[in-house]
Amino acid sequence: MTEGLEAILTDPAGSVIGLDFDGTLAPIVSDPEAARIHPAGPGVLARLGDLVGSLVVITGRPAATAVEYGSLDKVPGLVVLGHYGLERWEGGVLATPPVHPGLGRVRAELPGLVAPFEGVRIEDKGRAVAVHTRRAPQPQAALDALRAPVTMLAAETGLAVEPGKFVLELRPPGTNKGTTLNAFLQERSARAVLFAGDDLGDVAAFEAVRSCGLPGVTVFSGSPELTVEADIVVDGPAGVIDLLDSIATTLESR
Repeated sequence: MTEGLEAILTDPAGSVIGLDFDGTLAPIVSDPEAARIHPAGPGVLARLGDLVGSLVVITGRPAATAVEYGSLDKVPGLVVLGHYGLERWEGGVLATPPVHPGLGRVRAELPGLVAPFEGVRIEDKGRAVAVHTRRAPQPQAALDALRAPVTMLAAETGLAVEPGKFVLELRPPGTNKGTTLNAFLQERSARAVLFAGDDLGDVAAFEAVRSCGLPGVTVFSGSPELTVEADIVVDGPAGVIDLLDSIATTLESR
């Protein structure tokens, strides 16, 4: 058992458990709109919500979408920080910032950029726009070919590009999962932290866990598409849910 995990089990009231959504709580699917939380997820999270100090989902999705796709509205005390922290859902109340002005031009020009690539689709997240190549005949080749023009469009419109597994997301700059997690830890006066993620956007949160000065544990929801250094590696969302279930079961027995 890692030192961070032992700290969470010893001091659950002072602990923050942070979780990504897609690829961590919900299996990756070819259509992002079809993603749903692992069937056992809501029940396990509801148990954890009664046992630990704070439970937070930090996702690139709109916060309300994560709540809907994850059936998260029944998890006690859960906070959902959407768009990497730009949005906050808590207790049924959603707080959102103004939409970045550069997104209008992105919506107008991005379809022309992706048109030559079969199977590439655009996902409009409201405060961000993502280009998915997973359905392309050669997903990695399409991603590589689109990286430069998408990055240039982002730079011209004042947006940042967040790369992931067969996805390039254009979003407002200045926030990432690391800064968002750090701010949440300070808000909650955390004494221990766990963060679970599966993609490049979660690396900043892993680094925040390692540098925050608290006992912490990083959990990587593993897949064949990416390797990331973490304290614990599990087999996809099912492995994440199993780990969270074991934490809840241990806490319930104490």
